[in-house]
Amino acid sequence: MSRAVRSFRLTGAAAAAALVLAGCSLAPTYERPAAPISAQWPDAPAANAQDAQVPAAEIGWREFFRDARLQRVIEITLENNRDLRIALQRVEEARAQYGVQRGEQFPSIGLGAQGTRQHVPQNMRVGGPDSTSISSQYQAGLALTSFEIDLFGKLRNQSEAAFQTFLATEQAQKTAQINLVGQVAQAYLTLRAAESELELVRQTRKAREESFDLVRARYEGEVASELELNQAKSLLDSADATLAALERTRSQARNALTVLMGQPEPGDLPDAAPFDRDQLLASVPAGLPSDLLIRRPDIMGAEHQLLAANANIGAARAAFFPTISLTGLLGSGSAPLSGLFEAGSGMWSFSPQIAMPLFAGGSIRSGVALAEARNNIAVAQYEQTIQQAFREVADALSGEATYGTQLDAQRSFTQAQLKTLELSNLRYENGVDSYLQVQTAQIDALDAQRSLIQTGLAALVNRIELYKALGGGWNEQTVQSDAQAGSAPADDGNAAAGQAASS
Repeated sequence: MSRAVRSFRLTGAAAAAALVLAGCSLAPTYERPAAPISAQWPDAPAANAQDAQVPAAEIGWREFFRDARLQRVIEITLENNRDLRIALQRVEEARAQYGVQRGEQFPSIGLGAQGTRQHVPQNMRVGGPDSTSISSQYQAGLALTSFEIDLFGKLRNQSEAAFQTFLATEQAQKTAQINLVGQVAQAYLTLRAAESELELVRQTRKAREESFDLVRARYEGEVASELELNQAKSLLDSADATLAALERTRSQARNALTVLMGQPEPGDLPDAAPFDRDQLLASVPAGLPSDLLIRRPDIMGAEHQLLAANANIGAARAAFFPTISLTGLLGSGSAPLSGLFEAGSGMWSFSPQIAMPLFAGGSIRSGVALAEARNNIAVAQYEQTIQQAFREVADALSGEATYGTQLDAQRSFTQAQLKTLELSNLRYENGVDSYLQVQTAQIDALDAQRSLIQTGLAALVNRIELYKALGGGWNEQTVQSDAQAGSAPADDGNAAAGQAASS
């Protein structure tokens, strides 16, 4: 028994030595592709203490979204959204797959037992024709199943590919959450904008109804014409039609928000904040384009996919070389089952196998070509992801640079239209102008007010898009380094934040 144990130990030591020496990897040396983007943003923000601010990717969504009602809606969404649940399970799936692949690098040892009984014809009996025709053999002990010594790094590269795929899936989950937070915020603001427009049109309808009553009284007093009465009635009907359309828009916006939340809107939500630019953080630091490579999850995920493809090349190249596998058994063996564990029944077996491919119809070479092609695809996808991210940030920065001016102009234009409406009413009541001027002024004033709300919504959505494009929305609370602790991001009142001013 001791000799068998020593022999098995020597065999195990040899296998362990082979494992230690199996440091060869045929995967190409990885080099991160150069980012195909400019070093600066086209509409870079002014250098006003940007370096002192927390990067946008580390700003928590509770700080960025300042409306307590919206914060609660996002919280419910992250708990119930089905797409996010699927993304989370994808991460667990990739984690488990990596565990399975990594386990292939280690031997599988377990308890095993086997028995064999067979009938042997007379001309094959070892003891001659008169010996017994039935032979038996039983074995039991520790068994080493077929274990491949990874001399050329095939298993290690396959494990590395699975690990990088797991990391890419983890980044995909972060990307899914960032997009979800942005979607629910946009749906919420769209609902708020629809509610603001509804309130505006209700007020407008009330004013038009009073105007219609006035014109009707003048018509009955033979002061106003039937044309003017019809013009006033058409304005009132137009307001009713607009109200119906906005009711539909509000209902659809609420339905979209319900789907994202994963449940109906609860009745105990906090009161909504006023629909203006103060709902969002006023200043989002853009940083440099190179920051996207380490802060934006989809770019990091694309790089992990590239690393996985790079490792798969090494696994494919290893197929050109020999494979060595081991099987073994340490335990007891006996012809009769009753003597399996008696003294003197100790045994061991060791079965190394080596296989060297000579001809495979070109499949091995094609496997390497396939892995290299997929690696080239991964490189292109990585570069494409960077370019798309750069464009998204650049577009949002362009909006930040222009929405403030547009809102100021739109606000001034709205005030002018309201003043024109006021003057038109006075001139009509005093008999200076016809009702046509009032009708035109009412239409223009309402269009200007609704346009101001929509522009304010677009500015808010643009701010959210910038936050998302810079990788923000993953953290619930702001992550601050020791140097940044105690200094919150600046709230620049002159920043081009969205503002939906009330009429």
